[in-house]
Amino acid sequence: MARIFEYFVVCGLGPEIRTLDGNRGFHGTGVMYLPSLLDQYPPSNHSLYPPPPPQLPTCVLPAGVEIYTLGLDPNDVSTFPRSYPIVLTEGDGSKIYVSCIAFRDPVCEDIAEAYRIPANSFADKCICLVSRAPGFCILRDTLEELFALCFSTDGSSKPLWDVIANLVSSVPLPTPGKDRVLFSIENSLLAVEVPPKDGLPHADISFQPLVQCLDVDNFLRLFTAVLLERRILLRSNKYTLLTLVSEAICHLIYPFRWQHVYIPLLFFSGVDYIDAPTPYMMGLHSGVDTYGLTMDGVVVVDLEHNRITTSEEIPPIPEPEFSSLRNEIMKLLYPNVVGIDQLKASLGSSFEQYPRGSSKPWGEDQDLQLRLIFLKFFASILGGYRNFIENTATQVFNAQAFLKKRSRSTNQPPDPMITQFLDAQGFLDYLERGLGSDENNNNLLDKLQDAIGRGQNPLSILPSPSGEPEIVTISDSGAGLSGAKYSYDRFPSNIRTEEQEERRKQILATASGALSSASVLMGKDSKAESLSPRERAAERERMVLDIKVKLQGLWLRLLKLGATDDPLSSFEYGTILALIESDAEGIGGSGFVECIREHIHSGWICQLTEEQFIAVKELLKTAISRATSRNDMATVRDALEVSAEMYKKDTNNVLDYVQRHLRSLSIWEELRFWEGYFDYLMDRSSNKSTNYATLVTTQLIIVASHMAGLGLLDTDAWYTIETIAEKNNIGYKQIIKLRGFLSHIQQLYISYWGAYAIKVQSTSLYGLPSPHPQDASNDIQQPAEASVVGRSWVQSMFSRDTSSRTNSFSHVRKWTSDSGTLAPSENGTPRKLDLPAAGQKKIPTNFRLLRGHTGAVTALHCVTRREVWDLVGDREDAGFFISGSTDCSVKIWDPSLRGSELRATLKGHTGTVRAISSDRGKVVSGSDDQSVIVWDKQTTQLLEELKGHDAQVSCVRMLSGERVLTAAHDGTVKMWDVRTDTCVATVGRCSSAVICLEYDDSTGILAAAGRDVVANIWDIRAGRQMHKLLGHTKWIRSIRMVGDTLITGSDDWTARMWSVSRGTCDAVLACHGGPILCVEHSMSDKGIITGSTDGLLRFWENEEGGIRCVKNVTIHNASILSINAGEHWLGIGAADNSMSLFNRPQERFGGLSSAGPKMTGWQLYRTPQKTVAVVRCAASDLERKRICSGGRNGLLRLWDATINI
Repeated sequence: MARIFEYFVVCGLGPEIRTLDGNRGFHGTGVMYLPSLLDQYPPSNHSLYPPPPPQLPTCVLPAGVEIYTLGLDPNDVSTFPRSYPIVLTEGDGSKIYVSCIAFRDPVCEDIAEAYRIPANSFADKCICLVSRAPGFCILRDTLEELFALCFSTDGSSKPLWDVIANLVSSVPLPTPGKDRVLFSIENSLLAVEVPPKDGLPHADISFQPLVQCLDVDNFLRLFTAVLLERRILLRSNKYTLLTLVSEAICHLIYPFRWQHVYIPLLFFSGVDYIDAPTPYMMGLHSGVDTYGLTMDGVVVVDLEHNRITTSEEIPPIPEPEFSSLRNEIMKLLYPNVVGIDQLKASLGSSFEQYPRGSSKPWGEDQDLQLRLIFLKFFASILGGYRNFIENTATQVFNAQAFLKKRSRSTNQPPDPMITQFLDAQGFLDYLERGLGSDENNNNLLDKLQDAIGRGQNPLSILPSPSGEPEIVTISDSGAGLSGAKYSYDRFPSNIRTEEQEERRKQILATASGALSSASVLMGKDSKAESLSPRERAAERERMVLDIKVKLQGLWLRLLKLGATDDPLSSFEYGTILALIESDAEGIGGSGFVECIREHIHSGWICQLTEEQFIAVKELLKTAISRATSRNDMATVRDALEVSAEMYKKDTNNVLDYVQRHLRSLSIWEELRFWEGYFDYLMDRSSNKSTNYATLVTTQLIIVASHMAGLGLLDTDAWYTIETIAEKNNIGYKQIIKLRGFLSHIQQLYISYWGAYAIKVQSTSLYGLPSPHPQDASNDIQQPAEASVVGRSWVQSMFSRDTSSRTNSFSHVRKWTSDSGTLAPSENGTPRKLDLPAAGQKKIPTNFRLLRGHTGAVTALHCVTRREVWDLVGDREDAGFFISGSTDCSVKIWDPSLRGSELRATLKGHTGTVRAISSDRGKVVSGSDDQSVIVWDKQTTQLLEELKGHDAQVSCVRMLSGERVLTAAHDGTVKMWDVRTDTCVATVGRCSSAVICLEYDDSTGILAAAGRDVVANIWDIRAGRQMHKLLGHTKWIRSIRMVGDTLITGSDDWTARMWSVSRGTCDAVLACHGGPILCVEHSMSDKGIITGSTDGLLRFWENEEGGIRCVKNVTIHNASILSINAGEHWLGIGAADNSMSLFNRPQERFGGLSSAGPKMTGWQLYRTPQKTVAVVRCAASDLERKRICSGGRNGLLRLWDATINI
């Protein structure tokens, strides 16, 4: 008999600790770590049961695992355990139902010791019951009983895992409509039963949360969007709400099924999945920031604030069905209001088809009535649909004839909502399931249409109660026989096997540095010294041949070890390792690599088991390390190439190559290796008659593919590619193509396997003078195409066919071939980066963590002297930082008050705060709630709330004369008078969302840009639009206006310099490897600084004939978020929480005698040690040498460089 509980699983902090960014080890509290599967029943070695879904740990702890200094605190609600359900969808569309309880549990002592985690620390842990049956209530009740039993002061009568084992293995799934199964946990009696199969599908949930979170109109908009298979994103700060609403809406579209991606609770690190182009229904915690994602066409449903937003129109339900459906729902939800005019006396049976409205609490009856209301809606809107199923061999539904018949009956043209619904996958699936199958005999939609046609009560289609169910009692075997009591201070671990215990010890020993590699030395022949040179050479030849023969036999036997054998402890592995390590001449290492290559050439498919994979990886690491020490680049090259061939497959049939695990070797740090490898490829090329530039590009593509296979950082790899390309004098178009290809395969790599902990790198390239925008667009075509190809791969991540993911990456490997490698610098000193000595000193820095926000920091503003200057002098609030967050609050921070930096918290918004500005007396903030709020900086009181935008506000700017300039995703730019709380004028209109703006208060010139790829310039005082600047091909992210010069940065990987007066493009600044997020103008030397998602900082300077990149800085490994240039100082903030401060010595500004480019005068003054965090925004206070970053975890990190000028 089938069991109702399929698995009991425990997830949390495992022995191998990694952050969500992939960094190994413990990085402090406030950092999120990857969850692991800790225990399960049935055990993993049980042969009768398949393993739990591999994504289970990530899904049940969607935010990750956090480590705390405090456990359960009765006075702190945030420390309380949480109970919530989740639903997983398998490849065939079947659902897995999981009930979870997450709580803080002490960190295991051995893990704390190995990773040096402070004693008495706690970490998130989650216990789960997994089932194939949708029994949400019984899953939750059972799990809560187990949790209570574990931490009960009275203890349990037998060990907790014995209770779990009996529960999972003994409780059967009841026969639908017949049985009621009774079972007990200690002294608690629980019961479970399943309704008959011939009724509505079993939905063990309440529909009340859905109708409580959304009003009737928004409820019906969501229902329509789901029916038309749009991309649906539910937002809430409660996990349970996301799952229950998702499940409820899926039941309300019965008899149709949701056919697409279904993730009711999306793990936080998967937020980029939202940009998938296919239909989906996902739930995402409202604390996760989605800023920067495209979101075009996504229907965002805010369950907390009863709000639905989308950039695409949702066609309404047609009349008369809409009015009828809405009225029926209103009667159910508000019976006392809707029926207030009705007579209390009964008027006969014809008025009693449905139960009369009452004010009784919501229960199962209301759930049933709501489901019947929607089933009746489908019966009405699809009335007579069976008459349009053509009786042909394929039984096709004639949609056009059906729509014509409906148009004649309603005297209306074909309705777009019904037209789209008939084309939806859900309707086609319904037809396929219903025609000629057993399911057609139990089709409640057809039964309801027939009942309504005969004038019967719609309730008659449901099965009548079959009497009391048969009671099935499950005894608790062995309960309390010994009289002992078992109590726990933490959730206990299940008994581990010897193999599991040994593996755990090895992982922890490696983490603590206790493992040392074993070395086996071969004895030297004492007679060797007496041999002549000829005899010694002959002896060496015999030894080489003997070693190669032995290696060949050992290699083949290693591959034949059974599944139960451990290759790492086998004789074959130990002998090969000894031959590699003990041979000073490298015969063992080169021979081992050669025998693998020969095996591949003989037709071996290169697939390894998990154990073989580990063994081969370690042997190749040793061989490469030994070859590097001997400067044997040929062996390193051959090892690199064979590592790109060998792979293993995981449970999802996804390939993992050996090459990816060689990333830590130091040889990849050396430019000389890559130059030698490129020369080897050029010599080996068989097609030397082709164009030289094409030949060089082809070989560099091979090199780049190996760099990506190793997981080398994009910008570090690009430094090598660019250096080799420049030496071979290929044109800039080929260089741009190489840049696009490298970024593309790096994107595939990270999407496929995740990111490694990475280091520093460098690059350089050219600015392209282009007075004609159309010329530049052709030059950047390849990077744009690479981005599109990368996004198309992300689409395959949502395919239920796991082979599509494998094939996607295999296509890249076929394209790139296999041979090459690169690496960054271990100590952080990039090649050809002209850093002063000061930049390499370890100067003490001053960091502070500013705590207060409970959600991601999404906006950060520094109060500058220019904002608050008056005739008296500097005001005390110069240097303040003001932050906004997903927690809807604005906070003012005073860095001068060490330990008490938080000056004020401003509350008034109901959505994420996106933009902040200030002047001498006021703070202004814009939010996703479509409002702009003006606050008094001194009293922190809310002065005005400016409403008029129809979408989230993206930019705000305080102007002189009590005016505020705002821009929003509705495409408008508005000017407000704070004194009168009115919109003075809509001073600019764009065709899509405005993301960035600039305004010159002295001239009245306004520039704004965003999604419509056009930079618009208006003269506000003249009331006219001056120019529409065309040239960019993707979103414009950043804009800067200085005098007659406008600079824009775009997602098309270029920045452009424009003339404001002429409206022309003066130059295209190309060759970044990703979208340009920020641009800045250096007033002192008239140069331009650009920052991109590729982590590069580029300095550009005007020269005769155009603009040229004269300096590149690669000390950042992630997107550059902020560039702030002053006269002598330059502050940079990046998304990986790294910061840097640059200085331009004052003596460089004196006269015109200094030769060479002026922009190269900027020198790195100081950069602090980076900590693990994901940053959303950054701001700089150059006057006080402070840089502040705002993280996803709600923390602000303030760096005070403490520089005395």
